[in-house]
Amino acid sequence: MMALSPIALAQDVNQTEIAQNDDEVNLQIISPAEPIKESKEEIKKREKLLREHANEMAYAKAANSMKRGYFVLTADWVEIGHVGYRHYDISPNSNFVLFQGEDGIIQYAVNNGHPGTNGIGGWTGKGTIRRKTIREKDNGDVIMQYQLVSGKVNADVFITLFHNSNRAEAQIKGSYDITMYGEILPYRDKDHR
Repeated sequence: MMALSPIALAQDVNQTEIAQNDDEVNLQIISPAEPIKESKEEIKKREKLLREHANEMAYAKAANSMKRGYFVLTADWVEIGHVGYRHYDISPNSNFVLFQGEDGIIQYAVNNGHPGTNGIGGWTGKGTIRRKTIREKDNGDVIMQYQLVSGKVNADVFITLFHNSNRAEAQIKGSYDITMYGEILPYRDKDHR
């Protein structure tokens, strides 16, 4: 019997089932399964169920991370206070609300031609989390409120995680009134690496 190398077996186009005894190897070729034929209606229904399941999983992860107190809301658009300026297509890397145990950071940068107080067209506030409350509404939205306090910052933050999604809104009231819209992503703490 001719010996086959694992590479030759892996390169074989057909799927192969291997039955091995102590003394010999028997190969049996299995024909590929017939593709499942779905109507357009069935495909849409299946894709909708997959989207709903993915949204439910994202919501569960986001809600759990909010309750644990380790998350980041990465903003994809920002509305600046009473003047009503809306900035779309902004970088989530420089526009975020970070909640990390007892510490928090709020940063926005809209790159509007002005350097801002943080040098990138906006404002950054770092501080300690105070008076945190979290509750769930009847419709499934998760609401978190807290104060971010330091020598330079005193801001009230209201975050709403919308049900069946990881999409959220953060309203920041303080020196700057800012509303950020984006996704809540779990942020791992030192005990959950």
